[in-house]
Amino acid sequence: MSTFTHSAVWCFMVVLLILQVKPSTQRLPLVINTWAFTNATLRAHQSLTVGEFAAIDALVEGCSVCEREQCDGTVGYGGSPDENGETTLDAMIMDGTTMNVGAVAALREVKHAIAVARHVLENTKHTLLVGDQATEFAVMMGFQRESLQTERSKGMWQDWKNNHCQPNFWTNVIPSPSMSCGPYEPISVNSIDQHFLSAPSNEADRAHQYGRYNHDTIGMIVIDSDSHVVAGTSTNGARNKIPGRVGDSPIAGSGAYADSSVGAAAATGDGDVMMRFLPSLLAVEGLRQGLTPAQAGEAALARISKHYPDFMGGIVVASRDGKYGAACRGIPEFPFSVAEGVSPEAGVSVKTVLCGK
Repeated sequence: MSTFTHSAVWCFMVVLLILQVKPSTQRLPLVINTWAFTNATLRAHQSLTVGEFAAIDALVEGCSVCEREQCDGTVGYGGSPDENGETTLDAMIMDGTTMNVGAVAALREVKHAIAVARHVLENTKHTLLVGDQATEFAVMMGFQRESLQTERSKGMWQDWKNNHCQPNFWTNVIPSPSMSCGPYEPISVNSIDQHFLSAPSNEADRAHQYGRYNHDTIGMIVIDSDSHVVAGTSTNGARNKIPGRVGDSPIAGSGAYADSSVGAAAATGDGDVMMRFLPSLLAVEGLRQGLTPAQAGEAALARISKHYPDFMGGIVVASRDGKYGAACRGIPEFPFSVAEGVSPEAGVSVKTVLCGK
């Protein structure tokens, strides 16, 4: 065999080997998020492919779209008023390379929650800032104070008040939360009328309170071409929540979790239940143990279903090489949006997974 022929064969074998070991990386960069929030997905993906932004920049850009567009009325200002009629915001960013986290919870009077969370990540040694102090921090970082109420959110709150404050999140209090707006006080342990006055709500009642349009989150995963993995969330929480309530979204391991050596997950749904099980962390650990993204998501939610069979929630999971999947409970199906590959013209696709029981 001539030297030229031998070299040609060798080059062909090298090319073939590369094609065999690198097909999965053609999925990168990858953006995936909960629900069919396609504008947010597109903005994040194009930030990577056209703008050549860093992964965290792309995540903030994408989630900020939903905050501005008030996705499903459950992200950003003007949605999910609490019992006082006020909208408050929760957001979180996790960098899967540094394992650093920045988050805000019960943020008041500042619209750009995910951007404030980034300042917590980059300008403090803390992980989570909350409430009025989070607002003061945001103003210090250059954000503007402004009302998060809108005519729509005021109307939602007034309708709730006119309906005797139903549904709500109180239990074991008097007067009965099923018939009164309060104010409430705990039922005495010795009260002979305890069950009559306020029976604890069951899971069927809880499932009725939760759904896509009254409690939701954008949970986003971004993986750049170098497999730098980041994840984050933004939400205005549960509608009619007790003031001060914080759900799973800004909690690392619950609302989202990222590890560049493995992958990431982001969850949405009944945060009061889901945060007790850290489903995003469980899903990432499932990836580490060799499960596919879909299997990892299913295993994480199955852990919750064992104790709360009627809870509502969904999770998206992605491995560091761009494979992805999703799982859900409590609704018929769960749509999520994906943009992948190096082409900025690739567009966004909406995938749907049927929910388990």
